[in-house]
Amino acid sequence: MNSFGRLVLVPTPIGNLEDITLRAINVLKDADLILAEDTRVSSKLMKHLEIDKRLIPHHKFNEHKTLQNIISKLKEGLHVAMISDAGTPGISDPGFLLVRTCIENTIDVECLPGATALIPALAVSGLPTDKFVFEGFLPQKKGRQKRLIQLSEENRTMVFYESPFRLVKAISQFSAFFGAERQACVCRELSKMFEEIKRGTLAELEKYYSENTPKGEIVIVVEGFSKKEK
Repeated sequence: MNSFGRLVLVPTPIGNLEDITLRAINVLKDADLILAEDTRVSSKLMKHLEIDKRLIPHHKFNEHKTLQNIISKLKEGLHVAMISDAGTPGISDPGFLLVRTCIENTIDVECLPGATALIPALAVSGLPTDKFVFEGFLPQKKGRQKRLIQLSEENRTMVFYESPFRLVKAISQFSAFFGAERQACVCRELSKMFEEIKRGTLAELEKYYSENTPKGEIVIVVEGFSKKEK
């Protein structure tokens, strides 16, 4: 058995700071190092939790450069916690590369259960939850149309993340590729003060958000393909 440290992925609240778990707080307090996607964002959470530790930047723009240094620290026996701006590291956020490299180096990796936007959005959508596919952010340009064609006959409920600036365009594309009458749900600012959940057909949602400019973090849940649509 080696004497390496361990990497712990720590989910952080997607909005309401009360959603942090007691276990997550204890892990952050006990960690030798805390990796943060954006230290400016994470420092606000650390201040709220009264945790006074230096945050090390680790994000998609520097993760390849900082990777080996972090692995070295873990091999020295340090315990490292990783957080993203909100939600669970590795889920549409940095984390995969470090986790994979830890596994390749027989370094223990643990992930705490906790906040993520896709599950509450799916649960409140009113669409089938027994089987679903998480697509995260679709490609903005290259490969987007090809992926939409592939998903047009996906029979499981589909979950997407999207920017408020591209929401109307995304719904319009879903309507064109999936059918305007396909049921969907747009969840905006989940767990925050101005949380909004809108359900309807893609046509209805496109009209609503064309008239009401959206802001904040957005999850789109779309009904899967049904043979009756043919």
